[in-house]
Amino acid sequence: MAAHRHAMAAMALISFAESSFLPLPPDFLLVPMILAQPRRAWLIAAVCTITSVTGGYVGYAIGYFLFDTVGLPVLGFYHMMDKYEAFRAAFAEWGAWIIVIKGLTPIPFKLVTIASGAAQFDLVTFTVASVVSRSLRFFLLAALLWRFGEPIRDFIERRLMLVTSMIAAALVGGFVMLRYL
Repeated sequence: MAAHRHAMAAMALISFAESSFLPLPPDFLLVPMILAQPRRAWLIAAVCTITSVTGGYVGYAIGYFLFDTVGLPVLGFYHMMDKYEAFRAAFAEWGAWIIVIKGLTPIPFKLVTIASGAAQFDLVTFTVASVVSRSLRFFLLAALLWRFGEPIRDFIERRLMLVTSMIAAALVGGFVMLRYL
């Protein structure tokens, strides 16, 4: 399927939907597509990033315009109401950082996008933070797969949470060091 002529469209659709309502991450197509076509790694990562950020606007709109009628049921369906309440409280102080850090992790990005809209977070800041986080996530994955191929695929599949957590910790640590040093 990764080398199929409709693979890019399928990945784009999943990436778009994952940012607003679908529980399926685009990585399950992104990884094999890059491994099957390493010369197209950057294009694949770009399409995944663009459609993820674009889909994030749907999640934002759900939170902003439809939170009571659509957002609450979506969060309730995924048993994420407790996480949503914690996000909403943190948005007032750390909104952009939450979007960047959570966008790097494998947690559902829809939680971040819906919470951003429900908190009526600034749309320009939301866009910039989403582009940064999703670009880092998908292009870093593409770079690793392009450079190391199969061995890195096995490592990432077994330790995805560890890899993204380490990246997020390094990013936060770097900004903390810049601020306080």
